[in-house]
Amino acid sequence: MGWSRAAILGVIGLVAALMFPMPKAAGPSYDFHDESCPTLRQMVHDSVEEALKEDIGIAAGLLRIMFHDCFPQGCDASLLVHGRYWSETSWPQNKGIRPTAMALIDTIRAKVQNPDACGPTVSCTDIMNLATREAVMHFNVPGYAVPLGLKDSLAPADLARIWELPGPDLSAAELLQRFATRGFDVADVVVLSGAHTIGRSSCSGFQDRFQESTSFARRLRANCSSDANRLQDLDVTTPDKFDNEYYHNLLAGKGVLTSDLQLLRNHTTRWWVNNFAQDQGWFFAQFGTSMSKMAHLPSSEAAQYGEIRNYSCFWSNQRWLTASA
Repeated sequence: MGWSRAAILGVIGLVAALMFPMPKAAGPSYDFHDESCPTLRQMVHDSVEEALKEDIGIAAGLLRIMFHDCFPQGCDASLLVHGRYWSETSWPQNKGIRPTAMALIDTIRAKVQNPDACGPTVSCTDIMNLATREAVMHFNVPGYAVPLGLKDSLAPADLARIWELPGPDLSAAELLQRFATRGFDVADVVVLSGAHTIGRSSCSGFQDRFQESTSFARRLRANCSSDANRLQDLDVTTPDKFDNEYYHNLLAGKGVLTSDLQLLRNHTTRWWVNNFAQDQGWFFAQFGTSMSKMAHLPSSEAAQYGEIRNYSCFWSNQRWLTASA
């Protein structure tokens, strides 16, 4: 009797585990993979740089993936994985997640887990966080600390947690309250909104703006008149450059999303908008601090029950083996 594909893959996994022992069993740390995968950072860097040469928009895609993955239940690559009946990307809160950015994470996983490289020792979660950091550093933003040794979830996050993602129509008070549930303060809220300097939104994400009488609202309405799914740059001045022009645009009345404009209607958030507009270095430094805080959001479920996805970032190991049987 011939062997099934699942059995063959299982044996391959066992052999790989013997050839590439798992990293130290201690909890996540900044040097977690230094011994088991010393070339990890270089491989991630090279892959991200190559991808950005082809499509600079992947940087915004990676930032969105990391935020939408880490915010609901901690960083665990649950956004990427297909569940039995659905995935997180099928819900409206995750509309606009770039397939090319998701594919890049899995491409890097395949390179890192190649037997000639490091084998199955690095999770999709670690790769996601490292790739996002490399994308940010591409724009000369200082690097920030990323904990490594995180596990991948076995399934998508619960829908109730996905609904906790901040939407584009929240008031400043609602934004602050929503972020506070994850340990973020006012500076974090305003600086992470600054990621919109390289972001885009479908026109359906800010249709509430079309009723305004300002010249900028008319400009948005005209751009979106033919297609509600058309994409609009969130930074209308330097859309492909990571800088503090997003804050200058807000102060000039050229914010696209309602949640962007709300940052001016609260005295505490407006104070930070003014300061980041005046000092790009401060914006960059605080952005790194807040991104590190995001990368440290814990996923208790993945820590206890998670795995390192060996075959694809889009499938848990068991579901991959079952589907391949």
